Amino acid sequence: MNMPIHPANSSYPTPYELGNQNQTSTWDACIAFYEKLAKDFPQVLHFSQIGVSDNGIPMHAGVITADAVFDRETLKAAGRPIFFNNNGIHPGEPEGIDACMALVRDFCTQPERLAALGKTVFLFIPIYNVDGCLNRQNTSRVNQDGPEMFGFRANARNLDLNRDFVKCDSLAAQVFNRFFTVWDPDVMVDTHTSNGADYSYTMTLIQTQADKLGDGLGPFLRETMLPEIYAQMEQRGWPTCPYVNPVKVTPDDGIEDFLEVPRFSTGFAALHHTIGFMPETHMLKPYADRYDSMRALVEVVLDFTIARAAQIQNLRLEAKQNAAQKKEWPVTWRADHSRPSRFRFKGYQAVYSPSKIGNYMRLSYDRNQAWEKDIEYFDHFVEDVVVKTPKAYLISQAWREVIERLQWNGIVLEKLSEDRSMQVQAYHIVDVQSRANAYEGHMFHDAMELSVTTQTINARAGDYLLSLNQPNARYAVETLEPQAHDSFFRWGFFNSVLEKKEAFSDYVFEDSAYEMLQTEPELAEKFAVWKAANPSLLDNQEAVLSFIFANGKRFHEPEWRRYPIYSILE
Repeated sequence: MNMPIHPANSSYPTPYELGNQNQTSTWDACIAFYEKLAKDFPQVLHFSQIGVSDNGIPMHAGVITADAVFDRETLKAAGRPIFFNNNGIHPGEPEGIDACMALVRDFCTQPERLAALGKTVFLFIPIYNVDGCLNRQNTSRVNQDGPEMFGFRANARNLDLNRDFVKCDSLAAQVFNRFFTVWDPDVMVDTHTSNGADYSYTMTLIQTQADKLGDGLGPFLRETMLPEIYAQMEQRGWPTCPYVNPVKVTPDDGIEDFLEVPRFSTGFAALHHTIGFMPETHMLKPYADRYDSMRALVEVVLDFTIARAAQIQNLRLEAKQNAAQKKEWPVTWRADHSRPSRFRFKGYQAVYSPSKIGNYMRLSYDRNQAWEKDIEYFDHFVEDVVVKTPKAYLISQAWREVIERLQWNGIVLEKLSEDRSMQVQAYHIVDVQSRANAYEGHMFHDAMELSVTTQTINARAGDYLLSLNQPNARYAVETLEPQAHDSFFRWGFFNSVLEKKEAFSDYVFEDSAYEMLQTEPELAEKFAVWKAANPSLLDNQEAVLSFIFANGKRFHEPEWRRYPIYSILE
């Protein structure tokens, strides 16, 4: 799989090839292109609808194999390696859409390319955000050089689908969760365009954070796969660097790996022990260069996957087996600035000059002052918050949105057939700090304080037990542990438990409050501490009575601030 053929040599040119190399395919043209290929080459390509978007637009996926076997269950039963290429999650970043069309065409028309797949399955979504792709214009990408027209970043509900993989507000993400889980790809490439600093590279790369992948997959990615990808991209004429995420303002002071938590595609892939890549072409480079480098990157990663498929599959199997037996799970991570690597970076001189529109100095990059030097590269992450792994979780049937997301991701749940009294560990939310403004449709919880108690819970028939002795345990832990980066709690799935449902009338409760202080020593002690800390509130009847009402036992609401997913330790 070397350089793409010239469109003049093909009877199936893509819209990009027919244009001036600064145009990208529309959704209609893209889907029609694949439908014609599937009709003309039924032994190579199976192309079908996998769902619909929030706007009711069909979503499609394609499967390519060298031996005309397309049935998923047959392929999975045979243990076939699966390479997955996702495109158009941000349709204003369309290089992958166009490159995938040409690559699939070449599989269909060039027998030697198809044969090179061997047993590997090439799985692809041509355009993931179909709503955004149909919302075409040329003004929304303020920092981007071409193409002439392109789609919009958000979908029909104004959601960024690369923030939706866990919360699944969009129908597209719900389709994707189910699709990804049943296919269980070994390697994924999700194509993007970057913005930010200016530098010489056309291609930059985000990968699933190696430390988060564990002892087998992680070192393999960092020490074997990434060096080979960088070397092959260099040979193809597309020097590649890690995604340029400066630790300060410009790359001169070093760059840090992007912490791809599960809301993002590569972080979501990690929950399934899949090696994920997010290639980010540079927005200021010509579209033709971005297209060529994207195609090269997809082919390089595909070639590596084909060559090392057995090793990748064995490492993934080992990771899943280890996940089912882990005694502790890290649920948050942070960059380790104590051991930077070094990366030979090719940048441009940062220049500060007076702004013409305001009283400040503005940053620009002078391409006439190119430089090359070693910079610090912080590519190691360490465990931040670690939780003891319970034997199982108890989930009330009432939380159906959580249950269905677990099921979409292959979590095996045991439905209780009768009522049962169970001793559990319960989290209580002492404090929570939420964002002041909406973030992707939610008031995201950035920080929390938890306490832990042991309680007896009366589980009902129809509630669910989730044993962590299963291959997909990682998805369960990182969504159900409230402190995890992208837990269901952080996204607000359990906000109703943060609300106390009963209230008081001050003139009635005044006497009850006084009586409670006389009969509940623990409350009296808490109240004394509160008074000492808040002397200015003692003349505020509402504040005084609210504290007593919230902290006393007599009018206690056990559900209030009790996290409703319970851990079973034994």
